[in-house]
Amino acid sequence: MAGLEGVEVTGPLGERYEEILTPEALGLLAALQRELGARRKELLEARAERQRRLSEGETLDFLPETRSVREDDSWRVAEPAPGLVDRRVEITGPTDRKMTINALNSGAKVWLADFEDANTPLWNNMIEGQLNLRDALDRTIDFTDPKTGKSYALKEDGELATIVVRPRGWHLDEKHLLVDGEPMSGSLFDFGLYFFHCAQRQLDKGKGPYFYLPKMESHLEARLWNDAFNLAQDRLGVPRGTIRATVLIETIPAAFEMEEILYELREHSAGLNAGRWDYLFSVIKKFRERGAEFVLPERNAITMTAPFMRAYTELLVRTCHKRGAHAIGGMAAFIPSRRDEEVNKIALEKVRADKTRESNDGFDGSWVAHPDLVPVCREVFDSVLGDRPNQLHRLREDVNVTAADLLNIKDTPGEITEAGLRNNIDVALRYLATWLDGAGAVAIHNLMEDAATAEISRSQVWQWIYNGVSTSDGRKITKEWVEELLDEELAKIRADLGDAYNEPRYNQAVELFKKVTLADEYAEFLTIPAYQQFP
Repeated sequence: MAGLEGVEVTGPLGERYEEILTPEALGLLAALQRELGARRKELLEARAERQRRLSEGETLDFLPETRSVREDDSWRVAEPAPGLVDRRVEITGPTDRKMTINALNSGAKVWLADFEDANTPLWNNMIEGQLNLRDALDRTIDFTDPKTGKSYALKEDGELATIVVRPRGWHLDEKHLLVDGEPMSGSLFDFGLYFFHCAQRQLDKGKGPYFYLPKMESHLEARLWNDAFNLAQDRLGVPRGTIRATVLIETIPAAFEMEEILYELREHSAGLNAGRWDYLFSVIKKFRERGAEFVLPERNAITMTAPFMRAYTELLVRTCHKRGAHAIGGMAAFIPSRRDEEVNKIALEKVRADKTRESNDGFDGSWVAHPDLVPVCREVFDSVLGDRPNQLHRLREDVNVTAADLLNIKDTPGEITEAGLRNNIDVALRYLATWLDGAGAVAIHNLMEDAATAEISRSQVWQWIYNGVSTSDGRKITKEWVEELLDEELAKIRADLGDAYNEPRYNQAVELFKKVTLADEYAEFLTIPAYQQFP
C-alpha cells in the first residue's frame, strides 16, 4: 500500500485493512512513535535497572522525591466522564466479532475491549479488532456462528456497555509496522488506531475515547501516556482531557506510586484497577532471586485475604477515593458451566464471595470474564450502592498501609505441593498451545486463564527451582524433576484431548515452556519470545 515516508506496513493486508491503515492514521502512529519512542526505551531500561537493584538486595518504598504530591491534599482527578460514572460491573474480553457483540449486550456497564492479556497479538487479531470496534460504533456489526448457525446482533445503544480499550503494555512491539526502520510500540499502535478511528464516533454517541492502561511500573510511565494523549488530542483537534484512562495497578512497583500515577494523568484519569493476577506475577518476578522470604505458595492457594493482597487492595481504594477517582476490583477467574450444575453453583458462590468482599471494602465496581457472571456481580454491587452510582464518598480513612505491609509476602498462608507444581505445568502448557494458535483467553479446569495466570504458573516453577524450594512432603523441585513431570502432564493432556490434540502446536508449547521456565536466565515476559514465533 502507498505509505508515508519512513513508515512501512510489513503485515499482510486482509479484507478491509485499508480502512484502518489509512495514510492519516499511519501519520498519527508515526508522530506518536517519533515523539515518544526514545523515552519509552529509556523507561524500559529504567525497569531493567530497578530489577538489577532488587535482585542485588534493594527493596521498594514510597518515593521520597514525590512526597509533596502525596502530602498535597488539594488536587483531584477529573470528574467522571459520561459512560464512566457508574461502573458497578465490567466485563473483559478480546475484540473478536462474537465477543464484541456479546460483551456490549451483556448488561455490564463497561466492556474492557482487550488488545492485551486476553488477546493473542496476531496481526489479523490487531487489525480486525479495530475494525470490529469501529463497526460496533457504526452499528454495522453482526455475526453468525459457522458451527451453530446462531446469529448475533447489537441491542439498542442505550443498553450497550461503554467501550474501554486496553492496548498492549509498554514492553511489547508491533513488528508489522516499522517507523524509520524500527518496530513501533505496541501500546502506541493500539491506542493510536483506536483514537484516530473511534474518538469522534464515541463523542458523537455522548461518551468518549476511554482506555485501560496495563503493566505500568512507575509514574514516569504514566507521564508518557499522558503526553501521548495530549499529542493525539492536539493533532486531531480534540480538547485535552477528553480521553479518560483507568490504570491497572498490576505491578508491585506501581503499588508504591498509586497517587503519583493518578497525579500524572489527573486531567485524563478515570481511576485505578486492582489487577490481581498480574500483581501476583509481578511479586514473583521482582523478587524471584531473593530466597524463601519472597516465595509464595502454589497459585491456587493464594487468596485475596492474604495480608499483602489485603494491603494492596485497601490502599488502592483509599488512594482513589481521596483523589475522587474510581476504584475498580479485580477479575474473579472462576467461570460458570452451562453443562455441569455443580460446577456452576461453586463458581457462582466463589464469585459472589469475591465481589461481596470488594463491594464491602469500598470498590466502585468489579470485573467478570463471562456474560453469565454479570448478574451476580451487579446484584452484589446493587445491594451496596443502591441508587448511588459509586462509593466515592467512602474515603477509607481507617486504612493505613505501610511499605512493610505491601511487602509482607512471607505471611501468605498455603503450601507448595506436587499437585500444585503439576497444575502449574499443565495450565502453562494448555495456555501456551492455545495462545500460539491465536486465542488469548482460555477456559481451563473451570477457570478463565489469560497471559497473566500463565505468567504466574511458569514464574513460580522458575522461582522454586532457582531457590531450591521443596514441596510440603519434602521433595526438592529441580529442573530434572520438572522435565519428568512435563512429559507426564503432556501425556495426560494428549489423552484428555484425544482427536483434538494438536501435536505440532503442543511441541511448540513445550519448547516455549522450557525456554521461559527451565533456562538459567529468567525471561521477563513469556509473550515476548512467543510473539517472535508468529509470522
